[in-house]
Amino acid sequence: MYYMWMVSAGTLLLNFLACLAWFIVDGDQGPGFGMSILWVVLFTPCSFICWYRPLYKAFRSDSSFNFFLFFFIFFVQDVLYVLQAIGIPGWGFSGWIAAFTAMKKSVGVAVLMIIVAAFLTGTAAMGIVMLKRVHSIYRRTGASFQKAQQEFAAGVFSNQAVRTAATQAAAGAAHNAFQPQ
Repeated sequence: MYYMWMVSAGTLLLNFLACLAWFIVDGDQGPGFGMSILWVVLFTPCSFICWYRPLYKAFRSDSSFNFFLFFFIFFVQDVLYVLQAIGIPGWGFSGWIAAFTAMKKSVGVAVLMIIVAAFLTGTAAMGIVMLKRVHSIYRRTGASFQKAQQEFAAGVFSNQAVRTAATQAAAGAAHNAFQPQ
């Protein structure tokens, strides 16, 4: 999965460069170029923190909660990989539609965008394959949704700040209940 994250980050960087080239050729593509900057700056660190680290923690400590966190976030990111591969113009993606649209302005830029679209398609396909592989490993560990709920509850109630807040809320409620009105 680390290599998957690296390929994803590299593909977003290539997407940024392709959108920059398209913006240089066609000045009307400013919003798409701006969005490509957002995607590379936002998705690279957030994907590491939001799906790679939970997966690492899940494998390290056999945590069902972290597996569920990974599955949810990575599924959403994989849907975004598919949208990137489609390449709706103006969204900052150099996918197939945007690449064929760029063909009208510059063949060189369109070829670069087709290469990026192929990378985006490969990343989306690799994401689906890796999601299935991690899920099969997860199912072999005997984990379940109930185990994830128990881990979450144990983690929340073992936190000192949460216990203190719950104690204060209960004491306040009891005090108000016995207060004469």
